[in-house]
Amino acid sequence: MTHAAASTTAEGTRRKPLIIAGERIRLGQKRALRLQFGETYLGNPVTIPVYVHRARKNGPRVFLTGVMHGDELNGMGVVRHLLVEDPPKLLKGTLVLIPVVNVYGIERHTRYMPDRRDPNRCFPGSATGSLTSRLANALFTEVVQQCDYGIDFHSAALQRTNYPNVRADMRDPPTAALARAFGAELVVHSKGPRGSLRRAAAGVGVPVIVVEAGEVWKIEPRVVAVGVRGALNALMALGMVRGEPEQPAFQVAVNKKVWVRADQGGILGFHAKPGDLVREGETLATIYGIFGREQTSLTSPVNGIVLGMTTMPAIAPGGPAYHIARLPKRKLSQIQRKMRQRPKVDPYQQVQQDLATSITIQEQ
Repeated sequence: MTHAAASTTAEGTRRKPLIIAGERIRLGQKRALRLQFGETYLGNPVTIPVYVHRARKNGPRVFLTGVMHGDELNGMGVVRHLLVEDPPKLLKGTLVLIPVVNVYGIERHTRYMPDRRDPNRCFPGSATGSLTSRLANALFTEVVQQCDYGIDFHSAALQRTNYPNVRADMRDPPTAALARAFGAELVVHSKGPRGSLRRAAAGVGVPVIVVEAGEVWKIEPRVVAVGVRGALNALMALGMVRGEPEQPAFQVAVNKKVWVRADQGGILGFHAKPGDLVREGETLATIYGIFGREQTSLTSPVNGIVLGMTTMPAIAPGGPAYHIARLPKRKLSQIQRKMRQRPKVDPYQQVQQDLATSITIQEQ
């Protein structure tokens, strides 16, 4: 990654000292910080927890964020693993770990902030704006703009689950390199919505990828394992930790996705699970009436891989059931062969099995 080489030179010379929440963190130091962005009604500070780990040697600065949305806890599991359970031994550079961004959301058990705004639509934010805008501004100015790379961990929306995948602007070379280095099987190309952290970061030259995996209100062990492995892969690729990145059985970048929606209401009998390869016309689910009569079926409109799906078995007309990442037919056959060659202990195969435990998969 050529971007990392430039930042390594810059960190000790051309760049300003690393100062977060009013504290200067020097090479070789570790600091647990509280980054204030607001106050309670009683005037008590509201802060984002930030942990900074700096190696003794200059190198890239990388941030990892979890719980941008207050109900998406898997990212907290990944970041806390690297913070508490198995901290990496840095050879060079700086690792900024933020297990929880949306501190209001996690405490109130809600996706959004108290002002009903989505934090991931408010970047880069404003120091004089709404509550959510102030949170975004604090994170952006104090962390994002002082870093060289970032990984933002997310989960699916309520009553859905996602197969682990990376979202990245694959037309930007440094971002594409980071996305590939993470080592996910599936990479989805997109710039990100306006106001999202990664799109705003790209505007100031900081490559950021989003990792989507699992479902809300859970810290899923196999999802965490995939996230930790990917984060370490990225740090290895940047030369920040020792080791060789673990490569997936296959890696494919997709440009198009499609939702499969119900035309009738009823009870879903699922036939495909997250991560499954599906062919155009293949039955994904059967919709039954409340007394068990088969009413209709949902089929895949394209060749592809199941990116995500509902975990709610009851569905109404227009309800989203499956999210399919579109693949060319030739690519589908290639991936199918590589899937059969996966090792017995493969993290993506394991997480696929785990994601399916919250739903009942029926054979056709």
